[in-house]
Amino acid sequence: MKMIIAIIRPEKLQCVKDALKAEGVHGMTITNVRGRGEQSGIKFTTRVGEFCVDEIEKVKLEIVIDNVLEDAAIAAIKENADTGHMGDGRIFVLPVERSIKIRTEE
Repeated sequence: MKMIIAIIRPEKLQCVKDALKAEGVHGMTITNVRGRGEQSGIKFTTRVGEFCVDEIEKVKLEIVIDNVLEDAAIAAIKENADTGHMGDGRIFVLPVERSIKIRTEE
C-alpha cells in the first residue's frame, strides 16, 4: 500500500476529487493548510502601504491506496491540479505497512 499526500490549490480540489473517484479512489482525508514553497509569499500594495502574505492557503489530500492504483492516482492529481504556474503544489508518496479499520479490525 501507498500513502499519497498532495498539497494543491483549494480551487482545484473538486476537479482532483472527481478525477480520483473516476480512477477508483474514494476514501481520502482533506485538510486546509497554509504554507510556502518557492514562491515565498505574495506582495500586496494598498493605500496603507505594501505588505507580504508569507503563507499561502492550500489543501492537503491524504490517500491510502493499493500499489496498483498509485500511478493512476498520481496522474489524476497532476492533470487536474496543474495550472502551469508556480504554487501548484507537491505530491509525496510514502510506503504504508498496515491499515486497520477500527470497527472491523480488518
